[in-house]
Amino acid sequence: MGIGRTLILAGVALIVIGVLVTLGVGRLPGDIYYRGRNTTFYFPIVTCVVVSVVLSLVMWLINKF
Repeated sequence: MGIGRTLILAGVALIVIGVLVTLGVGRLPGDIYYRGRNTTFYFPIVTCVVVSVVLSLVMWLINKF
């Protein structure tokens, strides 16, 4: 039962992340975005931090209960 529960939680987490990306959460203030003539560079540093904090809280809550 442990692996099944883990797979379900991972699937739910992926769905939530997919919805957030679709809604445009990936463009937060603080993300590095550079557009040159022939190049575009995008590094979502703040988005990564927010996602990391949210996932850490979710995992902590799951582990707590």
